[in-house]
Amino acid sequence: MAVNTSTSAAVDIAAALDLPAVGDPSQVAPKDARAVGRVFFDRLQHLEEGTHEYQYVRNSLIEMNLSLVQFAASRYKNRGGGDMEDIIQVGTIGLIKAIDRFELSREVEFTSFAIPYIVGEIKRFFRDTSWSVHVPRRLQELRVNLAKAREHLATELGRDAGVAELAQYMEISEDDVIEGLIASNGYTAGSLDLPMDSTDEGADQSSRNYADLIGGRDPGIELFEDLNTLAPLLREQLDDRERTLLRMRFGQEMTQSAIGEELGVSQMHVSRLLNKTLAKLRTGMLID
Repeated sequence: MAVNTSTSAAVDIAAALDLPAVGDPSQVAPKDARAVGRVFFDRLQHLEEGTHEYQYVRNSLIEMNLSLVQFAASRYKNRGGGDMEDIIQVGTIGLIKAIDRFELSREVEFTSFAIPYIVGEIKRFFRDTSWSVHVPRRLQELRVNLAKAREHLATELGRDAGVAELAQYMEISEDDVIEGLIASNGYTAGSLDLPMDSTDEGADQSSRNYADLIGGRDPGIELFEDLNTLAPLLREQLDDRERTLLRMRFGQEMTQSAIGEELGVSQMHVSRLLNKTLAKLRTGMLID
Protein backbone atom coordinates (compact mmCIF):
# COMPACT_ATOMS: atom_id res chain seq x y z
CA MET A 1 0.00 0.00 0.00
CA ALA A 2 2.61 2.53 1.11
CA VAL A 3 5.60 3.43 -1.02
CA ASN A 4 8.87 3.05 0.88
CA THR A 5 11.20 5.99 0.97
CA SER A 6 14.94 5.56 1.59
CA THR A 7 16.08 6.51 5.09
CA SER A 8 18.31 9.36 3.94
CA ALA A 9 15.64 10.80 1.65
CA ALA A 10 13.05 10.50 4.43
CA VAL A 11 15.30 12.37 6.85
CA ASP A 12 15.85 15.13 4.28
CA ILE A 13 12.11 15.51 3.60
CA ALA A 14 11.27 15.48 7.32
CA ALA A 15 13.86 18.17 7.98
CA ALA A 16 12.59 20.30 5.10
CA LEU A 17 9.03 20.05 6.41
CA ASP A 18 10.10 20.66 10.02
CA LEU A 19 8.64 17.30 11.06
CA PRO A 20 9.85 14.94 13.81
CA ALA A 21 12.46 12.52 12.46
CA VAL A 22 10.87 9.07 12.21
CA GLY A 23 13.36 6.41 11.12
CA ASP A 24 10.86 3.56 10.72
CA PRO A 25 7.23 4.74 11.04
CA SER A 26 5.98 1.15 11.49
CA GLN A 27 7.98 0.91 14.74
CA VAL A 28 6.37 3.97 16.34
CA ALA A 29 4.44 2.89 19.45
CA PRO A 30 0.66 3.43 19.27
CA LYS A 31 0.72 5.93 22.15
CA ASP A 32 3.41 7.95 20.36
CA ALA A 33 1.71 7.64 16.97
CA ARG A 34 -1.26 9.58 18.31
CA ALA A 35 0.82 12.65 19.18
CA VAL A 36 3.18 12.44 16.21
CA GLY A 37 0.25 11.75 13.91
CA ARG A 38 -1.41 15.07 14.70
CA VAL A 39 1.74 16.89 13.58
CA PHE A 40 1.84 14.89 10.35
CA PHE A 41 -1.89 15.41 9.67
CA ASP A 42 -1.46 19.15 10.19
CA ARG A 43 1.36 19.20 7.64
CA LEU A 44 -0.47 16.92 5.17
CA GLN A 45 -3.39 19.29 4.70
CA HIS A 46 -1.02 22.03 3.51
CA LEU A 47 0.84 19.89 0.95
CA GLU A 48 -0.01 19.43 -2.71
CA GLU A 49 -1.25 15.95 -3.52
CA GLY A 50 1.13 13.97 -5.73
CA THR A 51 4.34 15.62 -4.54
CA HIS A 52 7.17 13.66 -2.86
CA GLU A 53 6.53 15.57 0.36
CA TYR A 54 2.84 14.66 0.31
CA GLN A 55 3.61 10.99 -0.37
CA TYR A 56 6.18 10.88 2.44
CA VAL A 57 3.80 12.33 5.03
CA ARG A 58 0.85 10.20 3.88
CA ASN A 59 2.89 6.97 3.78
CA SER A 60 4.32 7.70 7.21
CA LEU A 61 0.81 8.09 8.60
CA ILE A 62 -0.20 4.77 7.03
CA GLU A 63 2.76 2.91 8.52
CA MET A 64 2.41 4.55 11.93
CA ASN A 65 -1.21 3.44 12.19
CA LEU A 66 -0.96 -0.12 10.87
CA SER A 67 -1.36 -1.29 14.47
CA LEU A 68 -5.01 -0.19 14.19
CA VAL A 69 -5.46 -2.62 11.30
CA GLN A 70 -3.77 -5.39 13.30
CA PHE A 71 -6.07 -4.68 16.24
CA ALA A 72 -9.24 -4.69 14.14
CA ALA A 73 -8.19 -7.75 12.13
CA SER A 74 -7.44 -9.78 15.27
CA ARG A 75 -11.18 -9.92 15.96
CA TYR A 76 -11.66 -11.93 12.75
CA LYS A 77 -8.66 -14.29 12.87
CA ASN A 78 -10.81 -17.35 13.61
CA ARG A 79 -13.44 -16.55 11.05
CA GLY A 80 -13.60 -18.44 7.77
CA GLY A 81 -13.65 -16.93 4.31
CA GLY A 82 -10.12 -15.61 4.08
CA ASP A 83 -6.69 -15.82 5.67
CA MET A 84 -5.13 -13.18 7.88
CA GLU A 85 -3.05 -11.67 5.08
CA ASP A 86 -6.19 -10.91 3.07
CA ILE A 87 -7.89 -9.41 6.12
CA ILE A 88 -4.89 -7.17 6.84
CA GLN A 89 -4.83 -6.04 3.21
CA VAL A 90 -8.48 -4.99 3.06
CA GLY A 91 -8.20 -3.43 6.53
CA THR A 92 -5.30 -1.32 5.28
CA ILE A 93 -7.51 -0.06 2.46
CA GLY A 94 -9.92 1.17 5.13
CA LEU A 95 -7.03 2.85 6.98
CA ILE A 96 -5.94 4.67 3.81
CA LYS A 97 -9.48 5.89 3.20
CA ALA A 98 -9.64 7.19 6.77
CA ILE A 99 -6.32 9.03 6.41
CA ASP A 100 -7.42 10.65 3.14
CA ARG A 101 -10.69 11.86 4.71
CA PHE A 102 -9.54 12.84 8.21
CA GLU A 103 -9.41 16.47 9.23
CA LEU A 104 -8.01 17.82 12.49
CA SER A 105 -10.93 20.26 12.65
CA ARG A 106 -13.25 17.31 13.36
CA GLU A 107 -12.02 17.44 16.97
CA VAL A 108 -12.06 13.64 17.27
CA GLU A 109 -9.17 11.25 17.78
CA PHE A 110 -7.97 9.64 14.57
CA THR A 111 -8.28 6.21 16.21
CA SER A 112 -12.02 6.70 16.75
CA PHE A 113 -12.39 7.99 13.19
CA ALA A 114 -10.37 5.23 11.51
CA ILE A 115 -11.68 2.07 13.20
CA PRO A 116 -15.14 2.22 11.50
CA TYR A 117 -13.46 2.54 8.10
CA ILE A 118 -11.13 -0.40 8.79
CA VAL A 119 -13.85 -2.64 10.22
CA GLY A 120 -16.20 -1.62 7.40
CA GLU A 121 -13.74 -2.81 4.74
CA ILE A 122 -13.15 -6.10 6.59
CA LYS A 123 -16.89 -6.72 6.93
CA ARG A 124 -17.38 -5.94 3.27
CA PHE A 125 -14.63 -8.44 2.44
CA PHE A 126 -16.38 -11.22 4.35
CA ARG A 127 -19.74 -10.24 2.91
CA ASP A 128 -18.40 -10.46 -0.63
CA THR A 129 -16.29 -13.62 -0.24
CA SER A 130 -17.77 -15.87 2.45
CA TRP A 131 -21.30 -16.26 1.10
CA SER A 132 -22.20 -16.91 -2.51
CA VAL A 133 -25.50 -15.10 -1.87
CA HIS A 134 -25.77 -12.29 0.68
CA VAL A 135 -28.20 -13.12 3.49
CA PRO A 136 -28.99 -11.26 6.74
CA ARG A 137 -26.64 -11.81 9.67
CA ARG A 138 -29.44 -13.46 11.66
CA LEU A 139 -29.70 -16.20 9.04
CA GLN A 140 -25.94 -16.58 8.81
CA GLU A 141 -25.83 -17.25 12.55
CA LEU A 142 -28.85 -19.54 12.31
CA ARG A 143 -27.06 -21.60 9.64
CA VAL A 144 -24.14 -22.22 12.02
CA ASN A 145 -26.44 -23.24 14.88
CA LEU A 146 -28.44 -25.50 12.56
CA ALA A 147 -25.29 -27.25 11.40
CA LYS A 148 -24.30 -27.97 15.01
CA ALA A 149 -27.79 -29.18 15.87
CA ARG A 150 -27.99 -31.47 12.83
CA GLU A 151 -24.61 -33.00 13.66
CA HIS A 152 -25.57 -33.59 17.29
CA LEU A 153 -28.97 -35.13 16.47
CA ALA A 154 -27.50 -37.29 13.68
CA THR A 155 -25.12 -38.82 16.22
CA GLU A 156 -27.88 -39.24 18.81
CA LEU A 157 -30.58 -40.57 16.45
CA GLY A 158 -28.39 -42.43 13.99
CA ARG A 159 -30.05 -40.59 11.09
CA ASP A 160 -30.67 -37.08 9.80
CA ALA A 161 -33.09 -35.14 11.98
CA GLY A 162 -36.31 -33.78 10.52
CA VAL A 163 -37.53 -30.20 10.65
CA ALA A 164 -39.78 -30.82 13.67
CA GLU A 165 -36.95 -32.51 15.60
CA LEU A 166 -34.56 -29.68 14.83
CA ALA A 167 -37.13 -27.10 15.91
CA GLN A 168 -37.76 -28.91 19.20
CA TYR A 169 -34.05 -29.32 19.93
CA MET A 170 -33.21 -25.69 19.14
CA GLU A 171 -36.41 -24.33 20.74
CA ILE A 172 -37.39 -22.36 17.67
CA SER A 173 -40.32 -22.60 15.26
CA GLU A 174 -40.37 -24.97 12.30
CA ASP A 175 -40.68 -21.95 9.99
CA ASP A 176 -37.38 -20.61 11.37
CA VAL A 177 -35.70 -23.98 10.75
CA ILE A 178 -36.94 -24.03 7.16
CA GLU A 179 -35.79 -20.45 6.63
CA GLY A 180 -32.34 -21.33 7.99
CA LEU A 181 -32.05 -24.40 5.77
CA ILE A 182 -32.98 -22.37 2.71
CA ALA A 183 -30.46 -19.69 3.66
CA SER A 184 -27.75 -22.36 3.88
CA ASN A 185 -28.06 -22.80 0.13
CA GLY A 186 -26.59 -19.31 -0.26
CA TYR A 187 -23.25 -20.32 1.29
CA THR A 188 -22.05 -22.14 -1.82
CA ALA A 189 -23.09 -21.82 -5.44
CA GLY A 190 -23.40 -24.24 -8.32
CA SER A 191 -22.30 -23.54 -11.85
CA LEU A 192 -24.63 -21.54 -14.05
CA ASP A 193 -23.42 -23.68 -16.95
CA LEU A 194 -24.95 -26.79 -15.40
CA PRO A 195 -27.53 -28.24 -17.86
CA MET A 196 -31.09 -28.27 -16.57
CA ASP A 197 -31.47 -31.87 -17.81
CA SER A 198 -28.32 -33.59 -16.61
CA THR A 199 -29.72 -36.97 -15.54
CA ASP A 200 -29.46 -38.77 -18.87
CA GLU A 201 -26.09 -40.27 -19.74
CA GLY A 202 -26.04 -38.79 -23.21
CA ALA A 203 -27.77 -35.53 -22.44
CA ASP A 204 -28.45 -33.34 -25.42
CA GLN A 205 -25.55 -30.87 -25.71
CA SER A 206 -27.96 -28.23 -27.01
CA SER A 207 -30.16 -28.34 -23.87
CA ARG A 208 -30.53 -25.10 -21.96
CA ASN A 209 -28.56 -24.38 -18.82
CA TYR A 210 -29.48 -22.25 -15.80
CA ALA A 211 -27.68 -19.18 -17.13
CA ASP A 212 -30.09 -19.07 -20.07
CA LEU A 213 -32.95 -18.29 -17.70
CA ILE A 214 -31.25 -15.48 -15.78
CA GLY A 215 -31.74 -11.86 -16.76
CA GLY A 216 -29.11 -9.14 -16.78
CA ARG A 217 -27.96 -7.20 -13.74
CA ASP A 218 -30.24 -4.31 -12.84
CA PRO A 219 -28.02 -1.18 -12.91
CA GLY A 220 -30.23 0.43 -10.27
CA ILE A 221 -29.84 -2.27 -7.62
CA GLU A 222 -26.75 -0.73 -6.00
CA LEU A 223 -28.48 2.65 -5.80
CA PHE A 224 -31.49 0.96 -4.21
CA GLU A 225 -29.29 -0.76 -1.61
CA ASP A 226 -27.46 2.49 -0.80
CA LEU A 227 -30.74 4.42 -0.39
CA ASN A 228 -32.19 1.62 1.74
CA THR A 229 -29.15 1.83 4.04
CA LEU A 230 -29.11 5.63 4.06
CA ALA A 231 -32.78 6.18 4.98
CA PRO A 232 -32.59 5.10 8.67
CA LEU A 233 -29.34 7.04 9.12
CA LEU A 234 -31.05 10.23 7.95
CA ARG A 235 -33.87 9.66 10.46
CA GLU A 236 -31.90 8.48 13.47
CA GLN A 237 -28.40 10.00 13.30
CA LEU A 238 -29.03 13.52 12.01
CA ASP A 239 -30.67 16.41 13.82
CA ASP A 240 -33.17 18.80 12.24
CA ARG A 241 -30.50 21.32 11.23
CA GLU A 242 -28.43 18.67 9.43
CA ARG A 243 -31.46 17.30 7.60
CA THR A 244 -32.47 20.83 6.58
CA LEU A 245 -28.97 21.48 5.30
CA LEU A 246 -28.99 18.32 3.16
CA ARG A 247 -32.48 19.08 1.84
CA MET A 248 -31.43 22.58 0.75
CA ARG A 249 -28.16 21.42 -0.82
CA PHE A 250 -29.26 18.22 -2.56
CA GLY A 251 -33.05 18.41 -2.62
CA GLN A 252 -33.44 22.04 -3.66
CA GLU A 253 -29.97 22.11 -5.29
CA MET A 254 -29.07 25.40 -3.63
CA THR A 255 -25.47 26.59 -3.71
CA GLN A 256 -23.49 26.84 -0.50
CA SER A 257 -23.51 30.62 -0.80
CA ALA A 258 -27.31 30.66 -1.15
CA ILE A 259 -27.67 28.36 1.86
CA GLY A 260 -25.39 30.64 3.87
CA GLU A 261 -27.53 33.66 3.03
CA GLU A 262 -30.69 31.73 3.95
CA LEU A 263 -29.29 30.58 7.30
CA GLY A 264 -27.33 33.72 8.09
CA VAL A 265 -23.91 32.04 8.16
CA SER A 266 -20.82 32.13 5.95
CA GLN A 267 -20.30 29.89 2.94
CA MET A 268 -17.24 28.42 4.69
CA HIS A 269 -19.36 27.47 7.71
CA VAL A 270 -21.90 25.81 5.42
CA SER A 271 -19.08 23.83 3.78
CA ARG A 272 -17.81 22.61 7.17
CA LEU A 273 -21.31 21.60 8.28
CA LEU A 274 -21.91 19.69 5.04
CA ASN A 275 -18.57 17.87 5.29
CA LYS A 276 -19.26 16.91 8.89
CA THR A 277 -22.78 15.68 8.10
CA LEU A 278 -21.71 13.68 5.05
CA ALA A 279 -18.81 12.12 6.97
CA LYS A 280 -21.26 11.02 9.67
CA LEU A 281 -23.45 9.33 7.06
CA ARG A 282 -20.49 7.67 5.33
CA THR A 283 -19.26 6.24 8.64
CA GLY A 284 -22.74 4.95 9.45
CA MET A 285 -23.04 3.21 6.08
CA LEU A 286 -19.61 1.59 6.46
CA ILE A 287 -20.49 0.25 9.90
CA ASP A 288 -23.77 -1.16 8.66
